[in-house]
Amino acid sequence: MTMKNKTAFITGSSRGIGLAIALRLAKEGCNIVVAAKTAEAHPKLEGTIYTAAEQIEKAGGKALPIVVDIRDEELIQKAVDAAVEKFGGIDILVNNASAISLTPIEQTSMKRYNLMHEINVRGTFMVSKACIPHLKKSNNPHILTLSPPIDLNPKWFGAHLAYTMSKYGMSMTVLGQSNELKSSGIAANALWPRTTIATAAVNNLLGGEMLMQASRKPEIMGDAAYLVLNKNSKECTGKFFIDEEVLKESGVSDFTHYAVNPNNNLMTDLFL
Repeated sequence: MTMKNKTAFITGSSRGIGLAIALRLAKEGCNIVVAAKTAEAHPKLEGTIYTAAEQIEKAGGKALPIVVDIRDEELIQKAVDAAVEKFGGIDILVNNASAISLTPIEQTSMKRYNLMHEINVRGTFMVSKACIPHLKKSNNPHILTLSPPIDLNPKWFGAHLAYTMSKYGMSMTVLGQSNELKSSGIAANALWPRTTIATAAVNNLLGGEMLMQASRKPEIMGDAAYLVLNKNSKECTGKFFIDEEVLKESGVSDFTHYAVNPNNNLMTDLFL
């Protein structure tokens, strides 16, 4: 399969994993819709939709930066319409945008609970809904959602119930889409990292510099996503991929260059 002149709509792609996936696809000549909230520089968050677009075009792709809050149905539809008008269609949707709060029940504010469910579950559903009519017209359409394999072991729920419910909601979306859209030839799969990934969320919310040093770079997710999105959409759907396993299957055996600090032990990511 070739990515040249295909169009990928990627939520939360102004930084981190979303940007890494965008850059990997751009390297192959893919058009990227940078659908994210950050239009102006943030003191604690690197990158905006415009700096991401600049990097994407330097990497070899074409970029359309659009301010999108995936809680807003009207903004989503406008972004999808703009993408189709500029690039002629949508071949790939990457549901990357996500909110996180690893808090126990009593420490979880309902405002934060709502945020996670509105972005992670409702937002993923709504962006997918808007893109599906265009994906149906592609010759190898893919929806890739950044969510974990579902494991009903109570330990995943007891540690951070609100977040687990929201991420498993995204994973349930994958299962439902894979079944409903199979007849249309649209693949719906999930991708999750084996280790923590060095992103703003890890640095600012989860473990600071110590955890960053025990993480892998976002590029591993970009490389794994590229391999998944190259698969035949009619034959590969409903799968829950782990980045390391995808790369191993493609022949990669040395993962040292993905580590932020190759001398540190890596931290296994949540849900694995």
